[in-house]
Amino acid sequence: MTAAAALTAEDAAPCRRPAAGGHIPVMRDEVVQALALRDGGVYVDCTFGEGGYTEALLAAAGCRVFAVDRDPRAIALAQALAARSDGRLTVLEGCFGDLEALLAAHGVGAVDGVVFDLGVSSAHLDEAERGFSFRFDGPLDMRMGSGGTTAADLVNSLPEHELARIIFEYGDERRARRVATFIAEARTVEPITRTGRLASIVRRAVPMSRDGIDPATRTFQALRMAVNDEPGELARGLAASERLLAPGGRLGIVAFHSFEDRVVKDFLRQRAGVLPGPSRHQPLAITGAERREPSFRLIERRPLIPSAAEVAANPRSRSARLRVAERTGSPVICPSSD
Repeated sequence: MTAAAALTAEDAAPCRRPAAGGHIPVMRDEVVQALALRDGGVYVDCTFGEGGYTEALLAAAGCRVFAVDRDPRAIALAQALAARSDGRLTVLEGCFGDLEALLAAHGVGAVDGVVFDLGVSSAHLDEAERGFSFRFDGPLDMRMGSGGTTAADLVNSLPEHELARIIFEYGDERRARRVATFIAEARTVEPITRTGRLASIVRRAVPMSRDGIDPATRTFQALRMAVNDEPGELARGLAASERLLAPGGRLGIVAFHSFEDRVVKDFLRQRAGVLPGPSRHQPLAITGAERREPSFRLIERRPLIPSAAEVAANPRSRSARLRVAERTGSPVICPSSD
């Protein structure tokens, strides 16, 4: 029964600001179309940010929307939008990894669509005091919420090998060990507490690439992901979406860098009943004792990408990948946790 976000930290901001003002998220129209909105449906924007997707969902159908975010600034924006949305928007403060509990508190156990816009927003990058960007000198913070471990805590306390692992796995930085060594040496002289100093350290360890991307990009991206446990949140959020979506409900995820896109791709391929075969040209269906009816149907085998016009208007959108799947009527593959 149907219920009533290799990419760079600086280039991966999932939004753009048109000259006339307002906020248009990357691939807004494609996301709205992918979710197949209907009047009376219940939809979740797991990453409210500046509200672009939420506004688009509310405008596209006479539906109810739940908006999730852990950033106090985003929550304030969401509350302002809710005040003028005729009761159709409910704001949920928290992490999307806790999506089921957040919705259960409002008596919601099934939804018709879920959208994720992964990564960091332009607002985060543009505010030096948040510590996300190496373009401005500011405190080395990087927290999306208001509490928890900061990036300064990580770079000054983690063992060198653990720093190297994070920078390699989350940032796809080939020189991760060298970066970690430079950081470890620098912190023995003085704790690293500012974005400007960290960026300078990384630039000494990593040469400028031919495409002009700042050498600090991948390290900053990796630290941000570690500070906010983005890989863990994504895994929990995807599993929660599988359990919450009603049959026929749609899941749309916009990712901006390779690590997150791989996680999303692997999750959806597994849930759709397809595993990698002996080669990339020979998919292998789940068979025998491992066989389960797919809990998702892939709407497109390949991710959707921004149009040439959107990339021209907003270069930050060029790395976006939108993957879409539809929930089947089969039982969830992972009933309690992923």
